[in-house]
Amino acid sequence: MRALLQRVTRAEVSVGGEVIGRTGPGLMVLVCAMQGDDEAGADRLAARIAKLRIFKDEAGKMNRSLRDTGGGALVVSQFTLAADTSRGNRPGFSSAAPPEEGKRLYEHFAAALAAEGVAVETGAFGADMQVSLTNDGPVTISIES
Repeated sequence: MRALLQRVTRAEVSVGGEVIGRTGPGLMVLVCAMQGDDEAGADRLAARIAKLRIFKDEAGKMNRSLRDTGGGALVVSQFTLAADTSRGNRPGFSSAAPPEEGKRLYEHFAAALAAEGVAVETGAFGADMQVSLTNDGPVTISIES
């Protein structure tokens, strides 16, 4: 699985003008299931994200994790993280998991992150979503299982 993490002061996702998920201080997690991914990889990724030390401590150093801060996570499916831009002007997405598998792994990942003690809210898989956020830092990190 691929994920793009953004440390945020706030984030929300809307569908059809209605907010369906939000978080205060914490992480915006854009996630994509790739072909060949499985539940074990989703579990490992969730554990790594919960423990990743990217939040400031009292000395201002990135030394605290999402778990340490008690922050939340807004998890949104983002199949375009599978984009292959190596040829031409139109990205290809053939390395993304098929939709049914992608949805299952996305939901499994969100549940695994919640099981790590993180307050999780989600977007709507496959929906046309509008995401707004305030990136804190800015800190943006790409991570894979």
